[in-house]
Amino acid sequence: MRWVLNLLILYIGQLTANELPPMRFAVADSWTMPLVHIENNQPVDGIMFDMMNALAVHTGHRAEFVVIPRLRLPMAMERGSVDVRCFVMPAWADDAHNNYSWSQPLFKQRDLLVTLNPKTVPTNLAQMPRQAIGTVLGFKYPVLQPQFDNGHFERDDARNQLQVLQKLQAGRYSYAVSSQLSLDWFNRQLPAEQRLKGLAVLEEQQLGCMVLNAPPVPTQTVLRALAQMKQSGEIERIFQRYGSQPTSPLPPN
Repeated sequence: MRWVLNLLILYIGQLTANELPPMRFAVADSWTMPLVHIENNQPVDGIMFDMMNALAVHTGHRAEFVVIPRLRLPMAMERGSVDVRCFVMPAWADDAHNNYSWSQPLFKQRDLLVTLNPKTVPTNLAQMPRQAIGTVLGFKYPVLQPQFDNGHFERDDARNQLQVLQKLQAGRYSYAVSSQLSLDWFNRQLPAEQRLKGLAVLEEQQLGCMVLNAPPVPTQTVLRALAQMKQSGEIERIFQRYGSQPTSPLPPN
């Protein structure tokens, strides 16, 4: 009889989830693995895909993914077109955060200056020759922005981080900016002599999630679930499934 009771509980839980409105998660179309893999305009794999699905389960909702071009994300947030946006920080969200509550910091992202053929590690960006630097369209790089503003460096934008690294590998430029997550994923199956090298940490960012303050979104329930996922190590275990950690040591040159 116990198996019958378990099936009944599972059925009632599923019925409840189906009756609740879906939880709409923002997915930037510039994300690549290991954060997310997108097919037919929907995520199907990756760290954020797994984490968002886990969060939806914790809150009893069904996850719905809204894939949005990076530059249109602030407008979508301002309009309340999505309920939850993760892997973000206030400086990236512009004014869209006014209608949202922030989680505690959940991840740390490192932005690295990356090259294919390191000769010397730059100690001062201003002493590097004038040149193009590989960047992602719409991404902000506060450390490099003064050099972009004065024309010392020029942005060479690609649509996503994977394309930036592919162009660096092909010799389109000598240096690029990459998150450590993306760099580690890109290098994972390359021979040692072909791997891109992280020369220096440009910035470390504390990232979290933002949750819409509007009915019927259970804002505080979502924030508590995220805190519990962080405290229990669930978020770290999701990262580890993809060979990563929320905070990874800097790879050796």
